[in-house]
Amino acid sequence: MSSIAPPAAPPKAGAREWTGLAVLALPTLLVSLDQSVLFLALPHLAESLRPSGVQTLWIMDIYGFLMAGFLVTMGTLGDRVGRRKLLMLGGVAVIATSLLAAYSDSPEMLILSRALLGVAAASLMPSTLALISNMFQDPQERGRAIAMWASCFMAGTALGPVVGGLLLEHYWWGSVFVLGVPVMLVMLVAAPFLLPEYRAPRTGKLDLVSVVLSLAAILPVVYGLKEMAKEGPGTLPVALIVAGLAVGAVFVSRQRRLDDPVLDVRLFRNPAFTASLALTTLLMVGVSGSYLFITGFLQMVEGLGPVEAGLWMVPSAIASIVSAMLAPGLARRFSVPGVIAGGLLLAMGGYAVMVFVDPVGGLPLLMTGFVVCFFGTGPIGALGTNLVVSSAPPEKGGSAASLQETSSHLGVALGIASLGSLGSLVYRDRITVPDGVPAEAADSIRTGLEGALTVAPTLPDALGAEVLTAARDAYTGGLNVIAVVCAVFTAGTAVIAMTALRRVGAPR
Repeated sequence: MSSIAPPAAPPKAGAREWTGLAVLALPTLLVSLDQSVLFLALPHLAESLRPSGVQTLWIMDIYGFLMAGFLVTMGTLGDRVGRRKLLMLGGVAVIATSLLAAYSDSPEMLILSRALLGVAAASLMPSTLALISNMFQDPQERGRAIAMWASCFMAGTALGPVVGGLLLEHYWWGSVFVLGVPVMLVMLVAAPFLLPEYRAPRTGKLDLVSVVLSLAAILPVVYGLKEMAKEGPGTLPVALIVAGLAVGAVFVSRQRRLDDPVLDVRLFRNPAFTASLALTTLLMVGVSGSYLFITGFLQMVEGLGPVEAGLWMVPSAIASIVSAMLAPGLARRFSVPGVIAGGLLLAMGGYAVMVFVDPVGGLPLLMTGFVVCFFGTGPIGALGTNLVVSSAPPEKGGSAASLQETSSHLGVALGIASLGSLGSLVYRDRITVPDGVPAEAADSIRTGLEGALTVAPTLPDALGAEVLTAARDAYTGGLNVIAVVCAVFTAGTAVIAMTALRRVGAPR
């Protein structure tokens, strides 16, 4: 009589793996800090370097722009040359480019260093997430590890304004870039001892044509969305987006013909993989658009300083971290789609609360809705990312991780472009410029609350106060409308989660 032995249980992670996870948290924190901290440093570096308006925009945007463009390439490169090796090379590059940015003596030098820093940062994120899949082979442990990884990103986003504000109170503007140096040094020292190396067993040469096509597809789309967020729908941004999508179709066609593609499009045959990427993109549309107006409300309506505004954002980050950590356990008790959809419905309730925020005394209600909203979005960050990583074979882990990050960046760009434009449209529709305001000043007021804040001090006290009241009312109206749209949008995303992930059970 013969019997079939049950499959061996996956090995459990030990102290080395869990300590290694803390090492992987360092670049995750750093990347999220870098994306938010520059907003505080901008007035200081503008005074020192005197950049033009166009140069200022490039200083702000070039980092995220190039990071998004190189994620796909860096993800597959890590699979080929070694994930730990690429992570450490990226750490060295981050140190060099951070110092270059910190000690820039001209706008051109800072733009170049920020561009190189974005490319270096693109090598970190896919490697960290792919290495987690190597280190934690037990599904339950991997779920908890990815939840911690996702929590670190939210923590960095919330702490960015606080840390940046403290640095700028005591040091020069370049200190916000030097922050990355000790963080990366710790990672470089610890990585050889705590992180495993992994590279795909069989890989061909990197197809440079595919690399160029991927950049030519992603960069115009991201740039077009950013321009649309600033200037509204126009011929140039729409043309860039269409051109990027067209090149993307050529890129996909080429990947299907290659034996060893830069991006294995066969990954999209897995419904859980594709649905998780789509849900991440949709979620980030709402989160980024609302985040933009909420931070604006704190600083321009409530009149809080950057550090104070950053401190008010901490409770929402904590709420997201808590729900992300709870999500894997809840998914085992119930189901992945149920927990994700339940969280999204809770987030919908948070947005519904924000619909009733007023410009006077509205801060408690706004923060209540924001905390509830972020608590509801935490599970998709943990469970959705886990689905993406778990759905890909080990040799494609870096490629899968890069797609997860790319979908998040596209969602952010799309959310800022679409909801930012909607909020601005509502503002312009609702703003009423008081009588007695000069025509040129009135035009500035109508452009946005920023313009009203600039003009008001130049007017007589009573008239300036009237302008600010009208502008803050109009801005809050835009926030209310965005909250309505996000509530409806999030409810629809919950329905998509329940239907698209219906075959995904609780993790074993």
